[in-house]
Formats: sequence, structure tokens, C-alpha cells
Amino acid sequence: MPDNKKETYPKRKKANTDMRKIPKKEGWETKNKDDRKDTPAKKVSRCPYSKKCGACQMIDMPYNKQLKKKHARVQELLEPFTRVEAFVGMDEPEHYRCKVHAVFTHDKKGNPLSGIYREGTHEVVPVDGCLLEDEKADAIIASIRGMLKSFKIKTYDEDNGYGLLRHVLIRIGKNTGEIMVVLVTVSPIFPSKNNFVKALLKEHPEITTIVMNVNDKQTSMILGDKEKPMYGPGFIYDECCGMRFKISPKSFYQVNPVQTEILYNSALDMAELSGDEVALDCYSGVGTIGIIAARRVKEVISVELNKDAVKDAILNAKINEIKNITFYQNDATAFMQQMADSGDKVDIVFMDPPRSGSTPEFIDSVSRLSPEKVIYISCSPDSLARDLALFAKKDYEVKRAVPVDMFPFTRGIETCCLLTNRKPDTYVHLT
Repeated sequence: MPDNKKETYPKRKKANTDMRKIPKKEGWETKNKDDRKDTPAKKVSRCPYSKKCGACQMIDMPYNKQLKKKHARVQELLEPFTRVEAFVGMDEPEHYRCKVHAVFTHDKKGNPLSGIYREGTHEVVPVDGCLLEDEKADAIIASIRGMLKSFKIKTYDEDNGYGLLRHVLIRIGKNTGEIMVVLVTVSPIFPSKNNFVKALLKEHPEITTIVMNVNDKQTSMILGDKEKPMYGPGFIYDECCGMRFKISPKSFYQVNPVQTEILYNSALDMAELSGDEVALDCYSGVGTIGIIAARRVKEVISVELNKDAVKDAILNAKINEIKNITFYQNDATAFMQQMADSGDKVDIVFMDPPRSGSTPEFIDSVSRLSPEKVIYISCSPDSLARDLALFAKKDYEVKRAVPVDMFPFTRGIETCCLLTNRKPDTYVHLT
């Protein structure tokens, strides 16, 4: 605008300074005395971190509404196969996670921070407490974070590779009260190790074991290959469905113990076992389902690829005095193909695959074995629907589908399905 051109504005009306004459709207706020357009007050989330971390997508949704939404999703996907039964929710859906992982980092001034990765990234969101996680675990993590400066322990920096502490993993035996703390470091040398352990136990005497796990690789994996107990035996025990299980730092064990019992009991109930069956437990992990089922069948064959899990499974069977179960370290698909080639038969297959689901080769192997029943436990309704379509082509029919809310306040859905063999030559076990 030229300097000799005077800038002009429309004449402004005198503001109404008598607040009694300004109409107020319920539920709205007036920022000042000017009669400006009001804006609605922002709704505050129950969780101050939810928008940043992305882990609890339904944290502000009423629990009953969550269950309805999840049920609709499962029913939509499984509509071609069966009617989905009522969603099994929790009476107390908060603080259910008994496996808690915290990433350790620091701010620009070097102050230690701990939290979780923002969904889909390696950006750390500092978190002091979580509505999904066990409160005792969060308290232990906070204590460790507060101790680092006095012990001159630096947190790991992914950019330059400096620092010692990368992660802390807490595992809690909900039914035993035992607590394991895993300190994930980049070096096996832990300064003032004994004094650090004593200080932590003074704050939390309920801790039953502390393990140092060494992960010196540039990897997205939390745990490394080397570990050593700093205090206690290096593992804990928990109980599920009347059985006792050993939990090591790397053991696969469901994170929601309350719903796990409901899930496994649902699986066994829909199997309607008579006691004469030969059962095959695939993707067996530390042997939970197979060991729990063993007292209701004649024999259990358990197959797992991970050798550490197989070692734990063998020990778990001994702990529970289960003698009618045999463990094999093998790929489940290859193992079943070998069984079919040898003419071996089973009456029922239990399968609990990863989130990605099963494979066409695995399902074809199940078909070749031709069990009368298949119990499919799934943590992803999308991959479940895909696999059920493959089973349908192999003449397996879905008789029941029971969804269990293992992960309240998230999109996660666990579903247990019963499939029966429609083939005319279905094998029936004869005693």
C-alpha cells in the first residue's frame, strides 16, 4: 500500500459493557466482553497420552458401547460362516495388562524419560501411568526412572548409540503375586549393580526376580539373546485354569490373565471332550492350552518352533505332573504333513496362530490329518475370516464363534471358533 494512501477501516460499534445484557448459553464459554461467536469447550480425554501414543483407541468410549462395536465388527466378518455369540467382557476392564514394556530415553537436558512408542513409529511418548497397565508395574518403572540419575546410569540414545538402559519389561503373575523386572541394556556391565538392586528392592520388596537382558543390536526387537539374573531365579510362576506355568522374560503368555481363563475354558467347553481323544496343539508356545487340555483327553501332541518355548513347555508339564503330553520342536505345517504321510490321525486340533493368522499350507495339512474338530483361537478377526474361508473349501464348517474381550479400550479382538469336519469319511477315534 502506498505511503501517501491512508488506511481506513469501517467504524466500529461501541461494545456492550453491561454483562447483564449479554445472553449466556448453557455449556458454552464467553471469552471476553465482546459479543463474539462462542465456541464449545473441548472434551478432555480420560487419558492425557491417548492422542499421542495411539494405543487405547476406545479409551473415551463407554465400555458397553465398545463391546457392541467390536461384536458388530466380528459379526460383519464372520457373517458368511456363522452367527457370533455374545461378547464376553470384563467386570473391571482397567489395568488388566500384566506384561508392561517401557522404552527409556531422555530429554534435551539429559533427564531420563520412559514411555511407549507412538503407534507405527519409534518416537517415544513419555508416560507416567496407563489405564491399561498394571498399576504396580507402572510404579516400579517410575521408581527405576527416578533412580537413574543418582546411579549415573544413562539411557540409550538410538541416534548416536550411547547410553546403557534401553527398555524395562515388567511381568506379573496375577494369581501368584510374583513380579519379574527385566532391565534391557546395551552392555553386560551394569555400574553399581548390587547397590542398584538393593535400592530397587527397598522401594518394592514385592519384586521376586530381576533380570539383566543384553541387547546390543540395532533392532526393533526389545529383548536380546543374552540374559542373566541379578536377583532371584530369573523367572516367575503364574496359575491359569488350575495349572502352574513358568514365565521367563521371552515366554509367550497372555497379557490379560482374567480373560485368558475365560478364553481357554470356552475353548475346552466347545470342544466337548470325552476323555478318549488324541489332541494336537499347534503354535503351542509354553504349552498352556495343551497342558490344560491334557487332563480331559487321552493324549496331547504339542508342536512349537521356538526352542526356548519348548523347554519351558516341557518344564511346565513336569510342574503340573502331566505325563500324557509330548512336545516337539518343529514347524507345525511340516509336522502335520509328516503325520499325514505316516497315516497318523488325531481327533482334535487346537490352533492359536499369531496375528497374521495361519497359512494355506497349514490349513491343507490340517485337512490331510482330517480331525473331527478344530478349535481356532484368533487375535485378529480379519485373518480369522480369511482362514475360515480356506477351511470351508476343505469341508470344515464353523459351528460356534465366541468373542472374548482380551484387550479392553483397544481395537483388539480375540475369538474362539469351533469347526467340525463335514467329510463323509471323517475319522472317529475308536477306543
